[in-house]
Amino acid sequence: MSVAEEMHTLLTEAFAPARLAIINDSASHVGHMGDDGTGESHFTIEIEAAAFAGMTRLARQRAVIATLGDIVGQRVHAVAIRASVPGE
Repeated sequence: MSVAEEMHTLLTEAFAPARLAIINDSASHVGHMGDDGTGESHFTIEIEAAAFAGMTRLARQRAVIATLGDIVGQRVHAVAIRASVPGE
């Protein structure tokens, strides 16, 4: 299973998102710090879920990072997170 597929599974199980996009940005970072040559080093996550209602932007990002466990920081160098509530 690819890192993107693993992230998709974890986030779907945790947040039941109305919309989830995991975009692999690694090709834009070839040769940069953090590029490990796997093609799975940099991602953007766009997630829209009712579970984020009442949470600050920072709390939403922390919830996503916590859900991803050891993926961020150990297996993936960088993740940009855009977390919202449906209708925002």
